[in-house]
Amino acid sequence: MRAPTGEQYEIVRTTAAGTARAVITELAAGIREFQIGGVDLVEPFPVTSSPQSASGIVLSPWPNRVRDGKWTWTAADGTEQTLQLPLTEPALGNASHGLLRFTAYQLADKGADFVELAATIFPQNGYPFLVDTTVRYELTDDGLAVTHSFANGGESDAPVAVGAHPYFRLGEVDTRELQLTVHASSHFELDEKLIPVTQKPVDGTEFDLRAPRRVGDLDLNEGYADAGPGDLAVLTAPDGSSVTLWGNDAFRFLQVYTHRSFATLPEGAVALALEPMTAPTDAFNSGLGLKRLAPHETWSATWGIRYTAPAA
Repeated sequence: MRAPTGEQYEIVRTTAAGTARAVITELAAGIREFQIGGVDLVEPFPVTSSPQSASGIVLSPWPNRVRDGKWTWTAADGTEQTLQLPLTEPALGNASHGLLRFTAYQLADKGADFVELAATIFPQNGYPFLVDTTVRYELTDDGLAVTHSFANGGESDAPVAVGAHPYFRLGEVDTRELQLTVHASSHFELDEKLIPVTQKPVDGTEFDLRAPRRVGDLDLNEGYADAGPGDLAVLTAPDGSSVTLWGNDAFRFLQVYTHRSFATLPEGAVALALEPMTAPTDAFNSGLGLKRLAPHETWSATWGIRYTAPAA
């Protein structure tokens, strides 16, 4: 049978904590599986399935949502253009998760412990720009490093941002029993469309996760800012093992989503999305975190996952 996510690229590396293994899909360059020493660090989904709730996919040229799919772009000469993206989140009337969600990436390079995939964003409704993208997944001694690269192939400036949509876990530990820490000092208040209306400090609010909180006690679909660089979020199990989301200085934003109806999990279980982002929700309108690429300019950004095994 042909997998709904296309070719499956397996990469493997020997580490001190055991064999590291990841499976990356042709569709959306997504992470379908990632484990070290037999411990699943993301929610896996079957090869016979499409990505569950956007599990593991690349989000670009914008992460999360654009309000009403409408935005205004100011060209280098000062000319303004109002653009309309397809509404891919009909329930809320937004353009969601970028333009590569259903794109088949091409294999650019592969070794035993890495794979690099490439896709082009061609000019289209609501995004009249030509941008070449790659994503490189490389297993490391303690986890996985992910580098996104962009090259403006057009003759005018182009706006880009990137995110990813992994759901984290720690092996067979019930995710509800994990402790979550988020190293972010501000968050976005959202409207009924889940679009930011204001950015505020987390101090004294329920959204302050700088001290560990039990995942099962949280109900979040929240955007965070002023995170990183370095460790963005950490999940810790009762045995002391942990999985950490980290990013370089391009990744200062994070979406945290406690999903209670994830298709592969039993009713009531929680799938926890920790989504690293270079720009927040609706960045095409706010401009916050948006990278403006000059013609033929290149840019890259790196995030990753680090595993700490339980103490012997």
